[in-house]
Amino acid sequence: MSILVIIPAFNEENSVGNVVRDIPTHLVDEVVVVNNNSNDQTAVEAARAGATVLDEPIQGYGRACLRGITYAHNRQQKPDVIVFLDADYSDYPGEMTELVAPILAGEMDMVIGSRALGNRERGSMTPQQVFGNWLATTLLRWLYGVRYTDLGPFRAIRFDRLLALNMQDKTYGWTVEMQLKAAKQRLRITEIPVTYRKRIGFSKISGTVKGTVLAGYKIIMTIFKYL
Repeated sequence: MSILVIIPAFNEENSVGNVVRDIPTHLVDEVVVVNNNSNDQTAVEAARAGATVLDEPIQGYGRACLRGITYAHNRQQKPDVIVFLDADYSDYPGEMTELVAPILAGEMDMVIGSRALGNRERGSMTPQQVFGNWLATTLLRWLYGVRYTDLGPFRAIRFDRLLALNMQDKTYGWTVEMQLKAAKQRLRITEIPVTYRKRIGFSKISGTVKGTVLAGYKIIMTIFKYL
């Protein structure tokens, strides 16, 4: 099966090259870095590491992911599986082999890399991130009847199933929108434990009070939006 990796990136010049180089080359057909309005050398470093670089000048995590999906859809050879991965080097790209295994085996449609089930380096997630994940996954269980432990950004999904989700969110609600829509469409979903470390550089979301509040608000609003 053909695998394409989408990496949204905003000012990650010090880490994106490491992420791209650590992706198992035997496993994937193409690595796409979506340069999301960076004002540093993110695009240069991503291309130097071997990625295809796309530009999405309007900032927004979901918007960058949608740009990558459009690119995948327009390829002559459509991918079978899409993997989403952050550019900050907090995840371990080498664990992609385990992440996609249930999909390649025909057992699952979507796999979430769960930081809650795996090993987290001390300080890799802020207390507000841990609480926010708990609150969001609890609401998803109560309202949608699906059990998740994390809204982890490291995830894999069959491309045809992803298109059927008709993803819309352009900012912070992207991950939770995907998970609740997957539950509503009764996709075969599982989580696997993944390792998580302190990111390289400064977080634009959890690193500021404003970013944390805005992200939390958007996630909660997205959960109730699709009831």
